[in-house]
Amino acid sequence: MSEQQSLRVDGQRLWDSIMALAEIGPGQHGGSCRLALTDEDREGRDLFVRWCKDINCSIEIDDMGNIFARREGRDNSLAPVVAGSHLDTQPHGGKFDGIYGVLAALEVLRTLSDNDITTEAPLEAVVWTNEEGSRFAPAMIASGVYAGLFEKEYAWSRADSEGKTIGDELKRIGYMGDVSCSQHAIGALLEAHIEQGPILEAQQNQVGVVIGGQGQKWFDLRLRGQDSHAGSTPMPGRRDALVAAAEIISMVRTLALDFAPHAVATVGEMSVQPNSRNTIPGEVFLTIDIRNPDEAELSRMASVLRACVIDCVDKNGVECDLDEIWDKPPVKFHADCIAAVENATRDLGYSHQQIVSGAGHDACQVCLVAPTSMIFVPCAGGLSHNEAESAEPADLEAGCNVLLHAMLNLADRRPA
Repeated sequence: MSEQQSLRVDGQRLWDSIMALAEIGPGQHGGSCRLALTDEDREGRDLFVRWCKDINCSIEIDDMGNIFARREGRDNSLAPVVAGSHLDTQPHGGKFDGIYGVLAALEVLRTLSDNDITTEAPLEAVVWTNEEGSRFAPAMIASGVYAGLFEKEYAWSRADSEGKTIGDELKRIGYMGDVSCSQHAIGALLEAHIEQGPILEAQQNQVGVVIGGQGQKWFDLRLRGQDSHAGSTPMPGRRDALVAAAEIISMVRTLALDFAPHAVATVGEMSVQPNSRNTIPGEVFLTIDIRNPDEAELSRMASVLRACVIDCVDKNGVECDLDEIWDKPPVKFHADCIAAVENATRDLGYSHQQIVSGAGHDACQVCLVAPTSMIFVPCAGGLSHNEAESAEPADLEAGCNVLLHAMLNLADRRPA
């Protein structure tokens, strides 16, 4: 066995780094809260950059705030092999979603530095901006700009609930770089991540070789009825926007069940106006998220959704605006990148299976313009976007070892 084949990451160092970063923006119940482009996000970015500089990586920040930490190769004219994910979290986020992928990439670079190994192509660790989409919608917007899915000016103009924009907040926290997003070359991209689902745990497999991602459509729905007195307005004459919303929420669940077994659908956000105990709600805003790995089925789901919303608002005497704000078709990852992950997993002796990602990831955007795949490891109960999110150190180490050897393979043999 060659020195390179026997190479392994430092699992304890990886774990300690994850725990150290989790202390920035701690949640109330053991998780993390680092919304995109907040002061906590800046502090997490600063720590990542400092760790990368400690092993002599150069740092490039583009004008969407994406961070690329580079370890030079023997032939720096080659496009780099890149790995990473995101540092922002959900409001009640866990310690591993996104962060694991970033710090696994860093651990690969640290391991190569420890062992004084230089690859043919350069290697990079990347942090993508605003993957979660919880503060600024849509999600994965910076990797989407990189992939040509969004115009930069559109991305900069996205505002949070207080009217603060991505562009202004990038400048405020000091991460509006001067390099144009999408100009940075990527020879291949790998993203390590907790599965955020129960499949690997149920099958007792330590690694998921991700072959693609399911499609998603996001909708904003605003229902407008009429505010009126809860005590003196007869039931037949009411234009209750919340009643219509309740029927639509139930319909969204039925929609996913009707497109079983792969479809999922969620109403994740809702606001009610005037939100007063003794006033019939005159306006409701809610979000709808539908997903399916089959593009034709996803389109059918969207058509059924629109028809059901129209029927519901007509029946309840309310008006609506239904806007599709994001359309992400299903994706297939690159055969060479999938093979690099699968071969590394097999050579390392880890139990594994091929899997389709149910969640959206930055890799699902970048795959449109660069060879890409992902590595999944189990999370307890498949639970994610929750402060109780949990993963085993041994599984995180296994996924990182797979990432290490897949990157080494791709750095010395370019995807076709």
